[in-house]
Amino acid sequence: MRHGKKVNHLGRQTAHRKAMLANMACSLIEHKRINTTVAKAKALKQFVEPMITKSKSDTTHNRRLVMAKLRQKEAVAELFRDVAAKIGDRPGGYTRIIKLGNRLGDNADMAMIELVDYNEIYNADKAKKKTTRRSRRGGAKPTTSIPPVDTKSSNEEE
Repeated sequence: MRHGKKVNHLGRQTAHRKAMLANMACSLIEHKRINTTVAKAKALKQFVEPMITKSKSDTTHNRRLVMAKLRQKEAVAELFRDVAAKIGDRPGGYTRIIKLGNRLGDNADMAMIELVDYNEIYNADKAKKKTTRRSRRGGAKPTTSIPPVDTKSSNEEE
């Protein structure tokens, strides 16, 4: 029985699995989306989302915790500088997994995992929906009256 065993070992030893997830997380932070298998994408989601949450509060302690997992200084710097600024108000759910079909060579289920706030296609639709809110009845008609012209020049007032 597998009661309470939530970690997907992905057919790898512990050190290999941790190194692979760290490399995939660094690639995700750098490129904002990567293609991989569905199982690896789900494991990566569980691995990277707590680190994105830690990046929302930029403290030395959080940087050291994330650095211990990611092992790449450039990825940690980009996570705390760029990614954290973009996802600052989001309460969770920083990644999205989109299934792509099967790989040609071995028929493995493929998926694309991406950072949600960096997808311009979905975010453009949300911005449009917020700004195009209209009431059912017609608005006020624009007036065509001309404002009165001031005949005094600024020199005459003195």
